[in-house]
Amino acid sequence: MRRPIDPKILELMLAALPNVAFDGWSNSTFVAACKEADISEEKARLFCPRGALDLAVAFHKWGNEQFETAFKAKDISQLKVREKIRKAVELRIVLASDKEAVRRGVVLFSLPVYAFEGSRLIWDTSDLIWELIGDNSEDYNWYSKRTILSAVYGSTVLYWLGDNSEGSEETWHFLDRRIEDVMRFEKAKVQLKTNKLANNFNGITRNFLKKIKRPDKNVDTNLPGYLDT
Repeated sequence: MRRPIDPKILELMLAALPNVAFDGWSNSTFVAACKEADISEEKARLFCPRGALDLAVAFHKWGNEQFETAFKAKDISQLKVREKIRKAVELRIVLASDKEAVRRGVVLFSLPVYAFEGSRLIWDTSDLIWELIGDNSEDYNWYSKRTILSAVYGSTVLYWLGDNSEGSEETWHFLDRRIEDVMRFEKAKVQLKTNKLANNFNGITRNFLKKIKRPDKNVDTNLPGYLDT
């Protein structure tokens, strides 16, 4: 269960947005947001100890919340999985309407010290998309689906940031090509399973992969998953 954004953090993040285009997700933006929201910097750091970094994270999570609400209102029952994925990725990007805030976030999370944080946010968005379209994976597929979608989503966002076409039309063409690449990869996996030369190796690999389970939400652990022994 994802925790909703703390209202105090959301207020501060919204106050920061007008300055992000000029100063990025920086300390200057954080200080300006505190003044705009009429909150002392000392008090603000009680719930945003990392300053502007916490606001950048909140901006991404806020986008996820908006996306989840909007996507749940759509009827996707008759769509194929690839169509659901396509619609979800497009909607998530469209709702991130403040392109400059996203661009500044990409710059921030590309820094080595914050790269893990940025990867985690993309993973969380991919996880949310799979949950919303009804993914029930319990084994290693839970990981592979999210890994592949994270790559598709991340690359599409980067393309979108540089796309000046009307209605971001070129971005959606790019997204279609990335999804098509994934479908070709999935077909290759199926063909490999039927290849006699690779059958023994595949059997050993599958036996190991079957032991990998999705994270148990009922277990309090820092591990990303567990092995079923």
